[in-house]
Amino acid sequence: MVWLYVGFVSFVLALLVLDLGVFHRKVHVVKLREALTWSAIWISLGVSFSGLIYLGYEQHWLGLGTTVDTMSTPTVTADGTTVYNDGGSAMLKYLTGFVVEKSLAVDNIFVIAMIFSFFAVPAVYQHRVLFWGIIGALVMRGAMIAGGAALITRFHWIIYVFGGFLILTGLKLLLVNGGEGDLEKNPLVRFARRVLKVTEHFHGKRFFVRAGSPASHAPATDGAPVESDRVVDGARKGALLATPLFLTLILVELTDVIFAVDSIPAIFAITTDPFLVFTSNIFAILGLRSLYFALAGMIDAFRYLKVSLAVVLVVVGTKMLAHSWLKDWLGSSSNLYILVVIFVILAAGVVASLVARRRERDRAAVIG
Repeated sequence: MVWLYVGFVSFVLALLVLDLGVFHRKVHVVKLREALTWSAIWISLGVSFSGLIYLGYEQHWLGLGTTVDTMSTPTVTADGTTVYNDGGSAMLKYLTGFVVEKSLAVDNIFVIAMIFSFFAVPAVYQHRVLFWGIIGALVMRGAMIAGGAALITRFHWIIYVFGGFLILTGLKLLLVNGGEGDLEKNPLVRFARRVLKVTEHFHGKRFFVRAGSPASHAPATDGAPVESDRVVDGARKGALLATPLFLTLILVELTDVIFAVDSIPAIFAITTDPFLVFTSNIFAILGLRSLYFALAGMIDAFRYLKVSLAVVLVVVGTKMLAHSWLKDWLGSSSNLYILVVIFVILAAGVVASLVARRRERDRAAVIG
């Protein structure tokens, strides 16, 4: 089974190397058309992978489908093998998990946009921050999924804890009008600035720079004056300095960890098979960079999307709490119904947002 993870991770890393080393080798501002194209490519890859999921679980490659899945009713084959997922059920669970994770990743985009705005990150370097953020997310989410799967396998009652947590999180998003907060007061930002020597301005695409080095004299992309050769934020010549781009990366990584606390329990409501959880999760966040550039300029247009995401969390949490009853009532089609419900909720949020935006424009036109 370990070779499945090795092969999948190698495949993902190859995609990322191809992405950054070939298609995005030259630093440039990602335009809307390019972002939409790459979003379509990543989504197509994620959906197409469901075909391999079907074949692998139908043929039980390297034991696929025999891993304990508390969201499935096991069957015993003629040779005595206990099977939890066949090709059809595994593919449906993968696609449902992919949609849930993709939709929750949209909420992540709102926060990333706020972080980029706070640090005034030039658009030309945002892709680099998001790329390395994805690399960190691969490692952190892999560890969190492995830990969560082990806990659920050993302590089944944790499913109900996760379900309750998702419902409370969804209700909080619905009922509490939380502000974005002041990043200047963020404990991590304050700690990083206290521990690290941070330059006042960006120095190209670099996360670190030496005080007094040629890189530290590179013209700033925001038009700000360059650092001097003497003392930079209390650091003598030759000292290693972090740039604001590195602080941005730290916050983007922290944001992914925070959102993973919500999204990973959400997919455990669909399946506890670690391979299905891991692959759907990773494919969902792979296209986060291009999706950011596609949606960043249209965030205000989808005001009710956060409401939809909150309702999705409540629905998924409820499904986690009532999974045994739903399996008895809906049978093997329970995940299909959940997938349809999620699509309807998200579509309703998008339509409501567009209708509200159009009404505002009409009202403004009348007043004008």
